[in-house]
Amino acid sequence: HAKSILKEKQATLFDTAYETGLSGTGRLHDLFINLEGMTPAEYKNGGAALSINYSFAETPFGNIIVASTPKGICYMAFADDRQEAFNILQTNFPNATYQQFADMHQQNALFIFKKDWTELSKIKLHLKGTAFQLKVWDALLKIPVGGLSTYLGVANDIQMPTASRAVGSAVGDNPVAFLIPCHRVIKSTGETGQYHWGSTRKSAMIGWEAASIESVIEKAS
Repeated sequence: HAKSILKEKQATLFDTAYETGLSGTGRLHDLFINLEGMTPAEYKNGGAALSINYSFAETPFGNIIVASTPKGICYMAFADDRQEAFNILQTNFPNATYQQFADMHQQNALFIFKKDWTELSKIKLHLKGTAFQLKVWDALLKIPVGGLSTYLGVANDIQMPTASRAVGSAVGDNPVAFLIPCHRVIKSTGETGQYHWGSTRKSAMIGWEAASIESVIEKAS
C-alpha cells in the first residue's frame, strides 16, 4: 500500500508515512512540536526572571546541550566543547538562574534522536526571538521529515518572497538544533550549504532522516 501511494501520487516519503498511518513519522514535527515565544517580561534584564535547567546528552551526531524553562525547551545546540556550549547558553540569558538537571521537557526532546518515534510526547519550545524569527522558525517546523526546502522556499511559505536573505539570517539564528530543522534548508543550487554546527553534520542529519523514513515505509510494505 505504501509503495502504491508513493508511485501513484509521486508523494513525498512524509506523505506516504502519514497516509499509511505509520508510527509517528507523519505526526512528528508540525503536529508534535509546539512553539511559544517568550514575552518581553520573561527575557528582560538578561532573563533575570527565568529559571533554566540544562543537561548534556549523546546523539547520533555528537554531544548536545539542551536547556529548558518551566514552559519548554529554550536552547539546544551541539556541544563539541561542553564548557563553551554552556557559556554560549549563558550569553543568551546572562542573569537567569541555572541548574544542571535533565527535566521532562529535555527527556521528551531527546526522544527525537531515536529511530522509533512512537514514544514521542508533545515537545514544547519556549523561545526568545523577534516576531519575524518566530515566524521563520515555525515555517521550518512544517518542512517534513525526509524533505528539504530552500531559503526562497521558506520565504514563500511565510508569504514574503523577497525576504530570502532575511530568512537566511533567521535560519542561522535558530536556537534549537535539530528540533527546529534548519538543517533541512539547502541552497537553491542543490548544495547542502553552510550549517551553524558544521556542514558535515548537516549532511549526516539529512541522510539519517531519509534513512529513517525509508525504513518505516519498508516495514509497512
